[in-house]
Amino acid sequence: MSVKILSSSITNLNEFSTNPITALTSTDCGIIAVLDDSAPIPVFYAVTPKRMADLLALEKLGNTGNSHVFLKDDLCNNYLLDPLTEYRANSCGKFVMHSGWHPDNDFLHMAAIWGYILKTPVTRTELASFVSYWEAEGKAFHHVQWQQKLARSIQQNRITNRTRSKLDMNNVFKDTYSIPKGFRG
Repeated sequence: MSVKILSSSITNLNEFSTNPITALTSTDCGIIAVLDDSAPIPVFYAVTPKRMADLLALEKLGNTGNSHVFLKDDLCNNYLLDPLTEYRANSCGKFVMHSGWHPDNDFLHMAAIWGYILKTPVTRTELASFVSYWEAEGKAFHHVQWQQKLARSIQQNRITNRTRSKLDMNNVFKDTYSIPKGFRG
């Protein structure tokens, strides 16, 4: 399982190599980025044993087939949230679709901003169909991306259903077998 590591604590390679334990224990989140002296890019990240145990627990949970793992960045810490907890739009990170997901309360307004005009709210069947499809797909997206996908899906399905009722193949047309005026029969 890949985990995005964010660190608000940084040091350079020389300082870290002189006293690594002091540098690591001075971090506020158990992670420190060690930068190269010649270029300001991370050479490696150092992690405290407690923070490493937390990350390994997340990885173990991810390998058990439970793909409902949410990572929320808060002061560079990653917290494991309950999969049935409502995922807020201000949370960051991608997640796999799960059965407890639902769009925000201002979904219709946001959909209109994105160019999807939905006149009626999402029905339970539309949401269930969307969630079950993407749950099986197993792809991870941000909350806003899931909402955009839902808006596009609903708009396309509603248009398709509207035209499908006009072109229903089960409609039996009554044939009058009469010859219109002007035709010879």
